[in-house]
This record gives sequence, C-alpha cells and structure tokens, in this order.
Amino acid sequence: MLSYYEYFHLSWLYWTLLVAYMITILSIIGVILSENRNPLKSLAWITVLLLLPAGGIILYIFFGRSIKNKRMISRRNKRKLRKSSQMELIDDSPENLPAELRQQIELGKSLCDAAYTEGNDIKIFHDGTSKFEALLRDIASATRYIYLQYYIIEDDHLGYRLLEALSKRAAEGVKVRVIYDHIGSLGVKRKFFRQMREAGIEAHPFFKVAFPPFATRINWRNHRKICIIDGQIGYIGGMNVADRYISGGSAFKSWRDCHMRVCGPAVASLQYSFAVDWSFMGQPLLDDIVETKPSTSPDAAGLQLITSGPTSEWSNVAMLMLKAIANAKKRVYIQTPYFLPTESLLRTLQAAALARIDVRVMVPRRSDSLILTYATNSYIFECLRAGIKIYLFDGGMLHSKTLVIDDTVSAIGSANIDFRSFEHNFESTMFIYSTKANANLRRQFLDDQSHSERVNPTIWRNRSKVQKAKESIVRLLSPIL
Repeated sequence: MLSYYEYFHLSWLYWTLLVAYMITILSIIGVILSENRNPLKSLAWITVLLLLPAGGIILYIFFGRSIKNKRMISRRNKRKLRKSSQMELIDDSPENLPAELRQQIELGKSLCDAAYTEGNDIKIFHDGTSKFEALLRDIASATRYIYLQYYIIEDDHLGYRLLEALSKRAAEGVKVRVIYDHIGSLGVKRKFFRQMREAGIEAHPFFKVAFPPFATRINWRNHRKICIIDGQIGYIGGMNVADRYISGGSAFKSWRDCHMRVCGPAVASLQYSFAVDWSFMGQPLLDDIVETKPSTSPDAAGLQLITSGPTSEWSNVAMLMLKAIANAKKRVYIQTPYFLPTESLLRTLQAAALARIDVRVMVPRRSDSLILTYATNSYIFECLRAGIKIYLFDGGMLHSKTLVIDDTVSAIGSANIDFRSFEHNFESTMFIYSTKANANLRRQFLDDQSHSERVNPTIWRNRSKVQKAKESIVRLLSPIL
C-alpha cells in the first residue's frame, strides 16, 4: 500500500504531466490557428489533436508542419538555369488564342513563371506497354545526357530493364542522372540503387527520410514523373516505373494511366523543372544547353508546364485547373484515381454543372487505397446534386490524371484531385492547347466510360448508413490524407 507521501508525489507528478500535456496540445492548436491555413485543414488537424491526443501530436510533427515559401533555388542560380535552358528566348505571347485562354496562360506565368511554348510535337500514351517501349528506345538513342525523375522506381522486371538501359548509356559516356522519391521507393532493396551508382549513374533520393531530419521531410514527397533526353525529348505524366503499369499487378486486371512524349521548345521547361529539383537536393547546378526548334507541323501543340509543391506561395496546379474549369463553355471531363477536391474546386465544378456545362468525373470503383476510396465516395453525392455526372471505372485501376476542357484545352500530369497533390507533393502538370490532343483525350475518356457505371443519385443516396458513416468519418481527415 502506498504511503501518503508516495501517493502525494505520484498525484503531483500526474497532474504536472497532464497540465504540461494540455499546454502542448493548446500550443500546437494555437500555432495551427496563427498560420491562417485553409479552415478545413486547420479543423482537420484540431480534430485529430482532440480525438487522438498522443497520436495527434506525433502525426502533427510528421505531417502537419509547413515549408511554404521556402526557396528551392537562389535567384542567381535560377537566372543561370533559365539561360542554359534557353527559356529567356521563348516567345510566350500567344496571339492566336481566345482572350480567356491567354488570360489562363498569364496566370501560369504569374504563379510559377511558366513559359508557354508553341510548335511542340506530342504523342499521348494510354497504356504502360507503349509508353515504356518508347521511353526505352529513346534512352537507347541518347548521346549526351538522360535526366529521369519518378516517384516510384520498383526493382521488378521493368525496373531492371530500365536499369540495364541506363547502365549501357552511362558506359558509353552519356551523363545519366536519376531522382527517385525516398518514400515512394521505400520498399525497393538498397542493392538496386547501389547497382545504379556502380554503373556510373548519379542516382539520388529526394528528401531522404533519415534521423534527425525525419520529422521535417516525411510529409513532402516528390510525385513528379518526367524524363529529358539530350534536351530534345521529354516525357511527363502519371506513370511510375513498375510492372503493374503494364500488367495491372496482383490486385488489378489492368492499370489505366496516361503519359505524354514531347519534342519541341517545351522540353526546356521539363529540363528546368528537373534542374531545380536537382539543385534543391544539394547537387551541382546543371548547365546542359537545351536547343530545340519549334515544329512546323499543323498538329503541333501549345504547351505550358505548371509545377507546384509545398514550397509554392500558391497552389499552382489547383489554380490553373480552377481557371480552366471556370472558362469552360461546353464540357469538363476529369479522370483521377482519388477525388478529394478542395472547397473551391468542388464549388467551381458545381457551378459549371449548374450552368448546364457537361461536367463528368471518372474515378476507379476500387482504388489502390481503401481509405482514399472512402474519402472519394464522401464527395460524390454533393456532385450529383449539382448535376455532375460521376462514373465508376470497372476496367481495373484508373490512375490517369487528365483534364479535358471544351475542344482546345487539356492537361496531363502527376497531380491527383486531392489535397495532398495540391498542397504537400511536388507535382507537374502539362497544360495542352491543341484540338487534336483534346480530341484524343476525349475519345479515351468516352472509351473508358464504356467500361464504367454512371452513379445513380437515388441508389447512391439509399446506400447503407454504415457505409455512409465510414465515408463521413474518413472525410473529416481528407485535408490531411
């Protein structure tokens, strides 16, 4: 039995720790409120801290901090990169486009200094097989350098094919530089990337998660998927390097995605983006000269690369999407694996649908993340009420991130329609000004629609209360998922 002294001592210790703990919780809540973030996101973090006090503090330390306005590259190095990539010579004043599209392009320039370029030959891939065969052929023809950046590079059959192709070029004196995301490729054996480096490939993880800076890095991932070859050829889209992008993997019968090959002045923008990320990792500034000429083909496209990340002052990709949707006059088609729209994006889509614009959103019936599927489903009824058509894709895993607006504007990139892509990830999306590319993506959307089920509002509203409750609970956390 405890003595009075021992009981008093333990009681004092208990209350001291409890008070200190409550002060910590209230202090963190004070920091969250003082940052004047999106109210939904602030409320989500406050909810986590109150419902999961101990776990909430840990989650906030790892996932709740902000690095907005952190400079990725110095002004001096930025000028050097723009000069070497010839971006200062680009004429980005498109007089042939309607006023609202010129205004949209100006927005991209204001947000992230994104150059608009015309005269780009593009090829769009809707499956992994054709995309990776083309990429491997282009890698085999490289003579100067290869810059490759992916969120995930698996050490599977496709990963080793890529390793072999890159190793051959490195052995021939081609400079090969690779950026992979440390968390995205966390399951890959160290041996795989060690083999890269032993072959003469400069391979580095972005924001390597290690102690002590673990808590300051784990939440910010580089989700970009781009490649630049000799400053002449570029790739951008949603496909990572993994067998499932070809075979569907063990969980899905197929994996639908979208990627694009670019030849023309826009390759300079892709190379500039890679060089900024390379410099941000503490690597030497890249000064390879980009010399591309505009194509004279009547099908050549106008392109503008929009990059964004947690260091950006604005949510660049989200803002361009908002502007493009607001400009729509006939149709808005969206494909995304996860649909967790910000309040502004949801209202913009609803406003377009209520204005009798044909707004369609396609998501997988079952994604590769159960929790994100629940969160996605929680937004569907709000869309249906406004007249937005929702399609559940049954042809496998829909991982494509595409936007089709009217007959001219479209977009392909790495950004999902969710809070993580818009605020926490380093993303890249190419906005395309081309009737041919728009028609290509529109046809693919309609083909995928034939393998989808349109959601019936009445049936959706009458789903079980248990299902709705699960979705509502997960939705509370959607701003921080």
